[in-house]
Amino acid sequence: MPDEDYMKRALYLARRGMGKTSPNPMVGAVIIKSDRVIGEGYYRHFGAKHAEVNAIENAVEDVSGATMYVTLEPCCHYGQTPPCTDAIIAGKINRVVIGMLDPDKRVSGRSVEILREHSIECTVGVLEEECRALNETYIKHRSTGLPFVTVKFAQTLDGRIASSTGHSRWISSPASRKIGHRLRTRHDAVLVGIGTVVKDNPQLTVRLVRGRNPLRIVLDSSLRIASDATVLTEQEKAITLIAATSGAPRNRAAALEKMGIEVLTVPADTRGDVDLRQLLKILGERNISSILVEGGAETITSFLRLGLADRLVVFTAPRIMGRGLEAVGELDIKDVAGALKLTFEKVYRSGVDIVVEARVG
Repeated sequence: MPDEDYMKRALYLARRGMGKTSPNPMVGAVIIKSDRVIGEGYYRHFGAKHAEVNAIENAVEDVSGATMYVTLEPCCHYGQTPPCTDAIIAGKINRVVIGMLDPDKRVSGRSVEILREHSIECTVGVLEEECRALNETYIKHRSTGLPFVTVKFAQTLDGRIASSTGHSRWISSPASRKIGHRLRTRHDAVLVGIGTVVKDNPQLTVRLVRGRNPLRIVLDSSLRIASDATVLTEQEKAITLIAATSGAPRNRAAALEKMGIEVLTVPADTRGDVDLRQLLKILGERNISSILVEGGAETITSFLRLGLADRLVVFTAPRIMGRGLEAVGELDIKDVAGALKLTFEKVYRSGVDIVVEARVG
């Protein structure tokens, strides 16, 4: 079989760790000997043994002289676990086929050099595009220090996310809402503005599918959130962080902190709101590598206007609202040439809805 076929298997294995490995990447590994698969492994969750080590330990025979296929360059430093290069060298593997180099500065290219110094043949870049797509959140976080941002919303065919009275439940179909919950499991944090909390009182937890609850982040520059808001409950299941500015009432912050809620003070922007660029920087430093922005319209618009969104996931329902709240507000765009450019990656049906997944820029 060609290298691409074995790498496809490694990618399949890597996806099993989706939603469990952050801030580390998803990685899959396959070991081949005499044209037979003798070992497989993937990175199961953060802090667990790496894919390469699992593949070696799962091998049904001696791995010496074998070829390993791995979606990401093996690590060469001590972290939660010892270096994978040590295990590969100790196992006397002859060849390592790597999907992509690791953008982590502690690793990038160094592991390949170490393996080659030990006379291990290395081939780099097999199905690289697919391997990069798998770990786009990890790549951005390691490369820039910032989280990967997905903006998600449900709208009618004429672009409304609520009626003129503010009613919005439910625009999307049950199938689409299930996808929305799956998106939550795959992001480190879910973020909304205080307007959404006041109007909808959401839980922001994962309920329709199995998976972890993300960190719940509320943008609330002046700490208007009510003490009985649902996002402030069940902190043992889903932690909530309130992003405020220094202008927020200190007594209100103290009351929230007494409830066990972290109030993060972030510099204000020119409008007096939480500076989103600074917030993302702080969250990236905390190893939050991905954020799902769920609304409302003002928050969605701010992320798009500032160029902070990496991806859009838009659910369009077969409904026409007429007057109502539009999903995206003023972006200060004066002509068609200046419009935000999108690259449609997926377009598919979800129940009666149409879903568009697009990259921004």
